[in-house]
Amino acid sequence: MSDVADVQALVVVDVQTAFFTGDGAVPGAGPVREAVEGMLRRARESGVLVVHLQNDGPEGADDEVGTAGWELALPVVEGDREVVVRKKHDDGFAGTSLGRLLVGAGVRGIAVCGVMSEMCVSATARTALARGYRVVLPHDAHATYDAPAAEGIAGTVPAATVSRVAEWALGDEVEVVARAADVRFEAGDE
Repeated sequence: MSDVADVQALVVVDVQTAFFTGDGAVPGAGPVREAVEGMLRRARESGVLVVHLQNDGPEGADDEVGTAGWELALPVVEGDREVVVRKKHDDGFAGTSLGRLLVGAGVRGIAVCGVMSEMCVSATARTALARGYRVVLPHDAHATYDAPAAEGIAGTVPAATVSRVAEWALGDEVEVVARAADVRFEAGDE
């Protein structure tokens, strides 16, 4: 889509080993990872701010701090323009430096990708919208698990449907694009 305006930051949400490898991988983990990798490469080439959010899961969780599942699934090139921000809540802004980093880099618009669509991706996107950022959410670059059946309510809801509903629930302010390849990056005014 050529009509999607440029963004000045990429926020990669919880792309951690527990969710992208082995039996615990989200459905479609391979294609989602490829979409995120493509955006990451283009964001680095453009010189925009890249923030990798890393969830510090509780003891016993798949993403428990210090476990193999907690490790980031994609390599990070840490520096002034690429950082890792650890978090303990779904919302990547809650109790972290994410807001300060975006302000400091002169960001007006962000692309958000990663997992889980209806939790951490959605919560981070929603707060970004509330703070006045343009938010671009590429459909092929976020994922989640199937929602389990709930007796008397519904059968299992496929992960792809859960992800689409998460996009819809963000309202008409979020810019959902079909492909991560359509997201364009341009360094902000610092």
